[in-house]
Amino acid sequence: MAIKTRNKINSQFSTASMSDLVFLLLIFFMLTSTLVSPNAIKLLLPSSSSKTMAKQSLTVYIDANYNYYIEENRVNAEFLVETIGAGLQGEAEASVVLRADQSVPLQYIVTLIDAVNQINDLTNTKHKVILATKPI
Repeated sequence: MAIKTRNKINSQFSTASMSDLVFLLLIFFMLTSTLVSPNAIKLLLPSSSSKTMAKQSLTVYIDANYNYYIEENRVNAEFLVETIGAGLQGEAEASVVLRADQSVPLQYIVTLIDAVNQINDLTNTKHKVILATKPI
């Protein structure tokens, strides 16, 4: 007489729950990656212990190759006044945040400040330039 067991062991593996888990992880990482907004232009910002925060109206980048970027669009130095003026149009007191690489010579920063001051003189506004730094 042969003894048979009623509970047979199933040797097949169901991957349905595994694919659900992978799908949920994919959604989680996609959502969290869009919440983090890194700088699109790689810069080594200078360090500072100051913690002053301001409302950012327009962001200007100067990379290590001394190229100007306004909101991630490359701009020649000759067109800074026109491009920044168009970006700040309609605002009387705006902040231009400057994110310059720590290797950028001071003359490039002064060129940007002069462009904002020229816009202030032309439009009778009070825009200011704020230098972005990384915390110590």
